[in-house]
Amino acid sequence: MTQHFPKNDPKVMRAWCFYDWANSVYSLVITTAIFPIYYDALTKGENGGIVSFFGLNITASVLYSYALTGAFLTIAFLSPLLTAIADYGGNKKTFMRFFCYMGSSACMGLFFFTEQTFSISVLLFMVAAIGFSGSIVFYNAYLPEIATEDQFDRLSARGFSLGYIGSMILLILSLCLVLFPEVVGIEDKGLPARISFLMTGLWWFGFSQYSFAYLPDNANGTAEGKEDKSYLLNGFKELGRVFRMLKGLPLLKRFLLAFFFYNMGVQTVMYMASLFGSKELNLPETALITVLLIIQGVAIGGAYFFAWLSGKVGNTMALVWAVLVWVGITVGAYFVTTGNQYYVLAFVVGAVMGGVQSLSRSTYSKLLPETTDHASFFSFYDICDKVGLALGTLAFGATEQFFGSMRNSILALLVFFVIGLVFLFTIRTRKLAPVEPVA
Repeated sequence: MTQHFPKNDPKVMRAWCFYDWANSVYSLVITTAIFPIYYDALTKGENGGIVSFFGLNITASVLYSYALTGAFLTIAFLSPLLTAIADYGGNKKTFMRFFCYMGSSACMGLFFFTEQTFSISVLLFMVAAIGFSGSIVFYNAYLPEIATEDQFDRLSARGFSLGYIGSMILLILSLCLVLFPEVVGIEDKGLPARISFLMTGLWWFGFSQYSFAYLPDNANGTAEGKEDKSYLLNGFKELGRVFRMLKGLPLLKRFLLAFFFYNMGVQTVMYMASLFGSKELNLPETALITVLLIIQGVAIGGAYFFAWLSGKVGNTMALVWAVLVWVGITVGAYFVTTGNQYYVLAFVVGAVMGGVQSLSRSTYSKLLPETTDHASFFSFYDICDKVGLALGTLAFGATEQFFGSMRNSILALLVFFVIGLVFLFTIRTRKLAPVEPVA
């Protein structure tokens, strides 16, 4: 008989949220802050930003976009099969731990990123992205298993908020190293940034141990009574079964389409914002990092605000309002020419970044059918996330390559937000309606 793990256990929910604290340092330090700035500084030179990647001469910023594209397509290809195997074998935490350790180790390896190790380091950058993305799909799948539906919005927002706080702490520590290296006797200008990569990997690895200690190994008891250990074959069968279920869930499919497009824009902005500020506006490193601190700080309140708003107007309308703000952000970004304008835009980005991310995760959880295949269902969510991001960064890089400016690439993102908005308007269900007051 299948044993189900009790839901709404405070210790388990706290451990789940704490993984956001552990892994979000990757999102801030590697994805949007120190690494892009270090990468841009390292690749600026007499060759006009042209670098050699295993003998291929290519513009550094274009290579950056294409490296992300390759990483996300890789995990999008692997995650459906791996999550199906995890659902069948009841070993979700094992896969989550594997990708966590892969990503954190790659971050530590970036400590050795110099001109002499450029090509290998770009590969490590891709491995870190694969590790982060791979662990997140299994992490997200825990949400409907450890909490009841009425807790989804608040718990998702709590996780993202903890992530923003933790990543801000490490970014401030990294910023102190970058700005005041002489205090700790560092003379090499590139060393402080590389130390921050090492600290990111250690932080991610170390704090994840708390989550792994308390998250259940097999919350749904899916592997109990299964003597057949042909996990690969049964993984394919499990994936096929979930895919057939998905075809009969029109609201879920429409949400995935909406998420695919608007998230394509959100994630591309997050990954390319620092490079845009550095290359198009020539902002110094301190200004770029200040902007990121503004975004992270405001995003904490934004995540909770949109969780509250969803209780008033429903998940769909709350997401509609968030995406409308993103449309305005995209239009505004095209015309940004000064640092002060960039700061204002960063404040608005922070206000909706946490909200759209946390609310998307909880909304998808609410639309899931009664099932024990949460990891498999979240793999389709992850596919939309990673393929969308791969196409977004590809479109961003290709537009820059063909038209010669990152500013023109912003216009492509506007189209993605509008299409996502259209699909959001087609989603109507009682599960996503405003919360009725208790009599």
